[in-house]
Amino acid sequence: MTSPAGPSAAEPSTELSAAARTALDLTAGLPLPALENLYRDLHRHPELSAREHRTAGILAGRLREAGYETAEGVGGTGGPGVVGMLRSGDGPTVLLRGDMDALPVAEETGLPYASETPGVMHACGHDLHVTWLAGAAGALAAGRDTWSGTLLVVGQPAEETGSGAAAMVADGLYERFPRPDVLLAQHAAPGPAGLYAHTPGLIMSAATDVDIVVHGVGGHGSRPEACVDPVVTAAYIVTRLQSVVSREIAARESAVLTVGRIEAGTRHNIIPAEAHISLNLRTQSAEVRDRMLASIRRIAAGECAAAGCPREPTVTVGGSFPVTVNDADTDRRVAAVHGEVFGAGTVLDFGPVMGSEDFPFLAEGGPEGGPGGGLPYSYWFVTSTPAEVWDAAAAGAGGDLMEQLAAVPSNHSPHFAPDLATVGPGVRTLVSGALEMFAR
Repeated sequence: MTSPAGPSAAEPSTELSAAARTALDLTAGLPLPALENLYRDLHRHPELSAREHRTAGILAGRLREAGYETAEGVGGTGGPGVVGMLRSGDGPTVLLRGDMDALPVAEETGLPYASETPGVMHACGHDLHVTWLAGAAGALAAGRDTWSGTLLVVGQPAEETGSGAAAMVADGLYERFPRPDVLLAQHAAPGPAGLYAHTPGLIMSAATDVDIVVHGVGGHGSRPEACVDPVVTAAYIVTRLQSVVSREIAARESAVLTVGRIEAGTRHNIIPAEAHISLNLRTQSAEVRDRMLASIRRIAAGECAAAGCPREPTVTVGGSFPVTVNDADTDRRVAAVHGEVFGAGTVLDFGPVMGSEDFPFLAEGGPEGGPGGGLPYSYWFVTSTPAEVWDAAAAGAGGDLMEQLAAVPSNHSPHFAPDLATVGPGVRTLVSGALEMFAR
C-alpha cells in the first residue's frame, strides 16, 4: 500500500466547504523548505522533558514574528511552555497545542540530521509537532482576515512525563490568556503517510506508574539461609503479575500491565536488602485501573509474606495520564473537514489505542473545569511512515496489515523517522481544523 494522495493545495474542489477551501488557500504557498529545515534543526537538537528551552525559544520567536502576543516560561518548574495569542475580531477562542519534549533514547536512524545530543532523541515526533504548529500559526496569522475569534497557540513542555499540561494550567494559563472554547491537537503515528485517524469518543487510554519495593534481609551470597532474598521474591511477583490481565480482567476490557524495570543488588556475591520493581498500567476505565491496583497490592503482599520478608512491600502509585476522550461532535466536524481537504479514503477510525497523553489536562480548563466537565477537544493521529519503509514492510507481512504495521518503526523506537512529506499536510490539518472551529 502506497501513500494515499489528497486534493492538491493549489487545486481545491468547487464542492468544498468554506473552511476547507480557505485552509487550502492559506496553505497553498507554505514555505516548505524553511519548515523542513526547522524540523531538521529541532531533530538535531532534542531536549528532555521540562528542559525544552531552545525549542521553546525558537517557537516563541516565530510566533512574535507572525504578530502573536507571546509569553514564555508558562509552566513554572514544570517546563518552559510557550503561548501565542492572536485576536481577529469577535468569535470563539480556539487553542492549538503541540508538545516539545524528546526522549532518553539513543538514535539509530542514520539520518543526516540525526540527534547531536548523546542518548537523547525525538523518538516520538514532537519535533514534527512543533514544526506543524509553527507552520499553522504562520498561515493563520497571514490569513487572519479569513476568520474571526481568538487563536491560542501552545507549545507544551513535558508531555512524556505527563506533567507539562497540568503545570501550564497551574501556572495560570487560563488566567493570563482567554479560556478556550475548543482545543485541537494531533500526533505523528506509524502507518502509510497520508492518513488521518479520528475517533469520536475514547481515543487513548489512561496510564499509571506503580513502584514496588520488596524488603528482604541482606547478607553473604554463600549463606542464603541467613537471609531473605528480595530478588527471588521480586521474580515471583513479576511472574505472578502476568496473570492479572489474563485472569482477573474481563476479556471485553482492554488493559496492559508492563514491568519496565526490576533492579536490585550491587555485587555478584551479595544478597541485597531490597529489590525495586517499576510497573506501567494502561486502562480505559477507572474501575479496571482500581481492580488492577488492588491485584498488584495483593500479589506483592502475598509473595512477600510467603517468602518471610521482615515487612510488607512498599507499593507507591506514581504519575498518571488521563484517558483521552474526544468530544464527538467536535471530532466529527474536524474529521469531515480533513476528509474534504485530503480526499476520500484518507480519514479513518481505528478505535481507541493503549497509548496515553496529558493533553486532556489542558482541557480541564483551570479552576472552572475538571475531569468529566472540561472543555471540548479533538485529538487525532497523522500517519507518517515513509512510503518506501511501509512498502518494504509489506514484503514480509504476507498481506497482514497488523504484521506490516508492527514491522515499521513506531513511536519511541530508536529508528523512528517520520516522512518529511508530512510537513505540509500536518500544517494543513491544524489550519483546516481551526477554521472549522472558528466557523461554529
